[in-house]
Amino acid sequence: MAANVYDLGYDLEKALRDSDDFKILKSLYDEVNADDSARTLFESFRDIQLNLQQKQMSGQEISPEEIEQAQKSVALVQQHDKISKLMEAEQRMSMTIAELNKIIMKPLEELYGSLQQ
Repeated sequence: MAANVYDLGYDLEKALRDSDDFKILKSLYDEVNADDSARTLFESFRDIQLNLQQKQMSGQEISPEEIEQAQKSVALVQQHDKISKLMEAEQRMSMTIAELNKIIMKPLEELYGSLQQ
């Protein structure tokens, strides 16, 4: 009997939650949130990041001042040990999800790739 793809999706979600990478990410996230200065700095960084992404997606131009502010924010969070570790863990988790996405998308890539030949 064929497995329901949604059931497999929920199994994958559980596997991600149970993974060491996610547990480390959650622990580091909790650590940042428990530290008032780290939490404030991280929230400011994320607000700047989201604002720039929204502007970019809507086709609005990003000013040199906004770019400079973002660069300063990145430099600050990279210097903060707790936030830096959190961002490294986020990057590892993001890479895992990107690799899983490639696996999931393979049937469509094969299907549409064969039309171009």
